[in-house]
Amino acid sequence: MPKYLFSVLHDSDGLATAAEMVAIDAFNERIQADGHRLFACGLAAPSTATVIDGRGREVVLSAGPFIESVEHVVGFWIIQAPDRDVALRLAAEASRCCNRRIELRALYD
Repeated sequence: MPKYLFSVLHDSDGLATAAEMVAIDAFNERIQADGHRLFACGLAAPSTATVIDGRGREVVLSAGPFIESVEHVVGFWIIQAPDRDVALRLAAEASRCCNRRIELRALYD
């Protein structure tokens, strides 16, 4: 079954509200029971990120996110679905429950 990444996009470091967390938990329970959810996780603030570049002779460490942006990834789901249409429907539900935009991308096997 194809696998997909739902990246949760937001313009703030703020955590989900209590109501959003209730909706997210219910969504997680349902997609787990339906066999879609493989993994889900929130992320720490972009200010806690470190970018590591080991392509050269010396490893270079840079504080902060790899790209400056108004929005950033605050969490993600990895799901499986029989086709893209189901993944799109689930992504729309995820967006609704967490009150944030979702980027859908297929994963390579």
